[in-house]
Amino acid sequence: MRDYAITTDSSCDFDQALADSLGVTVVPLSVQIGPRRFRNAPGEAVDSHSFYQLLSQGELAQTSAPNVEEFKAVWRPILQSGRDLLYLGFSSGLSGTYHNAAIAAEDLREEFPEARIITVDTLCASLGQGMLVDLTVQEKRQGKTLDEAAAFAEKNRLYLCHWFTVGDLSQLRRGGRLSAGKAIVGNLLNIKPVLHVDDEGHLVPMASAKGRKKSIEALVSHMEESAVAPEQQRVYISHGDCLADAQLLAQMVRDRLHVSSVTIGDVGPVIGAHSGVGTLALFFVGTHR
Repeated sequence: MRDYAITTDSSCDFDQALADSLGVTVVPLSVQIGPRRFRNAPGEAVDSHSFYQLLSQGELAQTSAPNVEEFKAVWRPILQSGRDLLYLGFSSGLSGTYHNAAIAAEDLREEFPEARIITVDTLCASLGQGMLVDLTVQEKRQGKTLDEAAAFAEKNRLYLCHWFTVGDLSQLRRGGRLSAGKAIVGNLLNIKPVLHVDDEGHLVPMASAKGRKKSIEALVSHMEESAVAPEQQRVYISHGDCLADAQLLAQMVRDRLHVSSVTIGDVGPVIGAHSGVGTLALFFVGTHR
């Protein structure tokens, strides 16, 4: 049986240390903020704090998916090494990244007819995508084949719960996920939306809370309602330059759900360009999204 590599893209919000610890190759998306364009990759990206400072100063940010040739350039050395490939990609409901990856995979199947390449649309984002990658890596480490690991990701992707809140509504307004009127009123009244990623991989507003603390409590309440065996889970939390809030959320899920461990990371520039400063997200395995 040939060995295989698990790959993903930088929408998973892994830092380099976490990607290395899991043995995962990450294909970078690109970000433009003001006059500066960079790949969201270690050593090339603006650090998260600086990125969010630029957003706060009113700089506009845009993101772009890796093109087909960029995917092929990252994947070709893996295939040349004699390994097969499993790609777990950013939700097709939020980006064209997965579409480009699927085209690249088809091209490389012709170039490497002896290789097997499987692509999975995770329907996930940020560290929710990262969490599915992590769980799939653990399956591989337990000896699961390429087909078994891909089937695991397909089967479990809709149990990866993503619950978000944001600090400011401006980025949601710019991205068309909130009307200008609702954004203005919400900011004036300190109303914080609570959103999740649905079964089609779209980011959907679900409710609202009065003030930051209530919105954080709402994330924990959603986890209490649907989490599966939280005491056995490694829960992920990501934040948009609001580490203190992430640490508060982590302590709340430890106290109320006795989770096994919590990993806190940044909402990287790709996701943060659309969600904005103060984004706070909780990811866990549940009975449903």
